Amino acid sequence: MLIMGIDYGDKRTGVAISDPTGTISGRAFTVTMSERAALVRRLADIAREEKIEVIVVGKPLNMDGSAGPRAEACAALADELAAAAGLRVDMIDERLTTVSAYSYLRAGGKNARKGKKEVDAVAASIILQQYLDGLSKK
Repeated sequence: MLIMGIDYGDKRTGVAISDPTGTISGRAFTVTMSERAALVRRLADIAREEKIEVIVVGKPLNMDGSAGPRAEACAALADELAAAAGLRVDMIDERLTTVSAYSYLRAGGKNARKGKKEVDAVAASIILQQYLDGLSKK
């Protein structure tokens, strides 16, 4: 089962695609679009091209677990993407994934501040892997 993970951003959106078994996060990249309707169409096209079966969108909750404006924007994207792609779109708490992405890149010797595209792609991979890990525990 191929699953696509999304780290939604205002300018860049990270995208990660699982391996065919739906066990590990694989290829990751970014899509640079600031207009949400165009982004939704592009993500739906990617899902069709890659034969994705499920999409997971990160939901950036506040540290107290409440949903702020950014989480609401991600929920709206998820709803629009479900309609455009005709697929199940789940959401997962993605608190601190960007912080983790910066840490992973620094540990690998990368200057993450200069490679923001990499940060978004790594954050999407983290979101996807957390989702996949949750599936394996069920």
